[in-house]
Amino acid sequence: MVEFGKELSKNMDNTLKQIRAHSKDIQKSNDDDIFQEVGLDLHHMESLATKTADSFVTQIEIKFVNKSELEDPFYQHPEDSGFDFRANIEDDMVIGSLQRILVPTGLYFEIHDEYELQVRPRSGLAIKHGITVLNTPGTVDSNYRGEIKIILVNLSNEKYTVKRGDRIAQGVISYVLKTKWAKLKRVSKLSYSTRGDGGFGSTGKS
Repeated sequence: MVEFGKELSKNMDNTLKQIRAHSKDIQKSNDDDIFQEVGLDLHHMESLATKTADSFVTQIEIKFVNKSELEDPFYQHPEDSGFDFRANIEDDMVIGSLQRILVPTGLYFEIHDEYELQVRPRSGLAIKHGITVLNTPGTVDSNYRGEIKIILVNLSNEKYTVKRGDRIAQGVISYVLKTKWAKLKRVSKLSYSTRGDGGFGSTGKS
């Protein structure tokens, strides 16, 4: 019985050593090696999972009418947040220093009722010429059906000329909380927060 116990203990020690050694080998291996050992292609599985998830995504239709003869708005890249608005004008429009103008686009939108169309500046115009959207971001409500017109302002010291077809701003479709989900409620006191009423510059410069 004692000999049997010694033999059993020895076998268990050997088994534990093998488990520890195998565990170390696994730790040294990366995910690709582990999946390859069992005959699976990790990258293919990830790609397949992504495609499967994408197949369940339902795109929200954003309808628009283009009454200009310029190209339709579109996303330059699949990952882009916005699309460009172009100036639908016949004659050049000149913006003097610190002046503002209203530029038509010839575009009319029907936005999903839980979203809004935001009009934002183009970074290239802003840094190179000081041209920006005055009421940025401009809000186009889902129930608005009129033409999209862009309020541009010139914050530089030089005149700037807008020509027909120029890309002057970008549009971003953004989800917003509306009365369906949000309710304005008047109260006598707000809850405590660590910031409190600390406003402009309250956190310091550095």
